[in-house]
Amino acid sequence: MIEPTPIIDLTTSGAAGTSLAAHLITAKNLQATLDDAKAGLRIVNAHAELSTHTWDGIEEWVGEDGALGLKDPKIVESDVQAQISFLRKLKFLYLEQNAKDKYVKTIVSDDAPLVTPALNEELRVRNEEKKAALREHKAKLAERRDDLRALSGFVEEDYKKAQALTLQASTLSQKILDARLSLTRLRQAHPHPRLTITTANQQLDGQVEEMQALDAELADAHEKIATVRERIKVGTADVEKLRSVRAEVEKAVEIGAGERVEDGRVTELYDWFSTTTLTYHALVSLLSAHSESDNELRLTYRVHEREICITLLFIPNTRRLAEARVEGVEEHIIGDVVDAHVMENDVSGLVWAVLARARTT
Repeated sequence: MIEPTPIIDLTTSGAAGTSLAAHLITAKNLQATLDDAKAGLRIVNAHAELSTHTWDGIEEWVGEDGALGLKDPKIVESDVQAQISFLRKLKFLYLEQNAKDKYVKTIVSDDAPLVTPALNEELRVRNEEKKAALREHKAKLAERRDDLRALSGFVEEDYKKAQALTLQASTLSQKILDARLSLTRLRQAHPHPRLTITTANQQLDGQVEEMQALDAELADAHEKIATVRERIKVGTADVEKLRSVRAEVEKAVEIGAGERVEDGRVTELYDWFSTTTLTYHALVSLLSAHSESDNELRLTYRVHEREICITLLFIPNTRRLAEARVEGVEEHIIGDVVDAHVMENDVSGLVWAVLARARTT
């Protein structure tokens, strides 16, 4: 760049005093104008404006400390385009103000600027070098831009993955907090000593044994229920038989009453005998007594809520006791009582001995 020559040489002779004074005033006015123009030039404050410039659409991705977050590649691209546009405008303003400054200096200068072909050639060579460097930088920039475009897809994919992982981490952290809160509530609801694995296994084993015992009791109860049902069936059949017998007896009594038995005490004796028989059965705890056959008699007693069945077998057509069987009492409790009384043909002694042994247990 050619430096402008001094406008006025202050060491000139005093022959032209009036013209020098006029030129001095003009130079001072020009200096004041240049100072005012320099104060009004935007290029002076360009650095501060660039530092404090805010871009449109980036309020959402500014960091907490005021720095740019640059999270999204699309936002980064829009930011780069905005900066390029701003720098182009700034460059244009700089070139415009520089050209105006040169133009003003050239107009107000008395001497024409010395422009030679060598200077033009030097400027052309510099411009070519700058253009070559600019082309190289543009090529690198284009290559860099292509690389960024190629990698933007991967960056966006990684960004989505990171966003999903962030959401998952947030969800997991919330679940962890909920689990900790639930655990705290459980600890407050169940203070020490708490149930451990060992005690839980022991308690489980105890519950299993208890369930097995309950299952056994349930099976026994079912068996007892089946037995009771069978007895109920037998008792129902006996009741039906007794009802039929009673009906026949009542019918016979009515017939006897109708025939006017000479001895009127028969009915009273019958009632007395029935009542006495029932009372005797209640006293000796006799539940039932019936003959299975001509030589077999079965007696059923109740002793301590337990039924004892005594079966007596006689020799046919005689009153001789041949055999006796006892059910409902253990054999070691009875001992040789049955055989001894069978040999002696003592039926009543056999019955009373068995009942006495049963009541002692």
